[in-house]
Amino acid sequence: MRIPQDFQKRFQELMRPSEYSEFIEAIHQPRVSGLRVNRLKLGVKEWLGISPFKHRPIPWTEDGFYLEDDDRPGIHPFYHAGIYYIQEPSAMFPAELLKAGPGDKVLDLCAAPGGKTVRIAVDMKNHGLLLSNDINPKRVKALVKNIELSGIANTVVTNESPERLSLAYEGHFSKILLDVPCSGEGMFRKDADALKNWGRYKAEEMQSLQRMIFDFAYRMLSPGGTLVYSTCTYNPEENEKNISYFLHKYPLLYLEEIENEHGIEPGRPEWADGNPELLKTARLWPHRIEGEGHFTALFRRLGENVFRNKSSSNTILPESFRNFCSELLHEPIQGVFDVKGTGLSLLPEGYECNTKLKTVKTGLYLGAEEHGRFVPSQSLAMTLKWDNVKRKESLSPDNADLLRYLKGETLFREGKGYILLGVGRFPLGWGKIGENGLKNLYPKGWRKTR
Repeated sequence: MRIPQDFQKRFQELMRPSEYSEFIEAIHQPRVSGLRVNRLKLGVKEWLGISPFKHRPIPWTEDGFYLEDDDRPGIHPFYHAGIYYIQEPSAMFPAELLKAGPGDKVLDLCAAPGGKTVRIAVDMKNHGLLLSNDINPKRVKALVKNIELSGIANTVVTNESPERLSLAYEGHFSKILLDVPCSGEGMFRKDADALKNWGRYKAEEMQSLQRMIFDFAYRMLSPGGTLVYSTCTYNPEENEKNISYFLHKYPLLYLEEIENEHGIEPGRPEWADGNPELLKTARLWPHRIEGEGHFTALFRRLGENVFRNKSSSNTILPESFRNFCSELLHEPIQGVFDVKGTGLSLLPEGYECNTKLKTVKTGLYLGAEEHGRFVPSQSLAMTLKWDNVKRKESLSPDNADLLRYLKGETLFREGKGYILLGVGRFPLGWGKIGENGLKNLYPKGWRKTR
């Protein structure tokens, strides 16, 4: 790995010689990877009983585990069941700090590819409103897939600029995660492009962009609300200097102290204006923890939260959907429904539609009516509790039919109608049994190719 000379020179100037040597040596070490258990689908204790991987917990999160070099979680059937999310260990820290809960109104402003959104939804237990936004339309596609794969039902996905969102949601969110675009110095070990493109993304230029995004995020933060700011870069321009700037610009904001444990260190006031409040921020350095590196700050806004939940539903549900629920489920699906054309969705609590915004996904898309019959969606399959489904088939991870299903092949089954297939007790997707066997309804874009 060839680390840019300008990068090395900058941190030689900032750090003591002994720490600089440790820092540069750590960057040359192999990358560290991990996974986070999806507690919407199973508890950590259950995961430990079925995990095919070695168990080594990540200390700053309750549901994260380090992966070994020979682990391949992306090809295991459990991945297709959405029971874990593959994520770099230090990147798990910001959503941990947000402490979202059921009923909150939460914004993940720069959300793709979705790791932090998934963790927030897990903490919310699928109750409340989670708006996940990304300005890049290509990255939004990955965000939507990860939301659906993880069985998340309470999320609205938008593809908008922070400015346009702020016009629609002024003072609306009680909690905001702001993992801003950055120069990506903490990605050097993980992503060759981050190293290659480092010179293109100057810290001062990124700082200006981050401050603009923060201004719009602040506009959307309700009184008494929480905002977590984070980057995956090391330089002070995008970290301590930004935090000092925000504290001066917004008198209603203050920092809450982040505990220094598990190798996590405080921010460095001497790299900014010397404000001791910066000691309340946190740095996850690659030479102090097992991770690629992150910076975080936990802001509170003075005031008191006032929640208004205006959601109500007078929607008349299609008879085909009611028949489907009666045939397939022990307990019907409940909540606030929305019918658009032949499609049916379950809306997040407290969501009010804004037609001026480019909305890619609204809550949980349940399916659509075709020729008088209800056709269930893949996203519905991934949110269902196994015990609530009447017609289902569980396949073991080593069952040959499981691989055939994930490849989109036809299976031979007798009977009639929709059936939910899963690995163990975790849903994978739908099949429909007819005269020619089981028609495979696993989405084409999700299928295994080998």
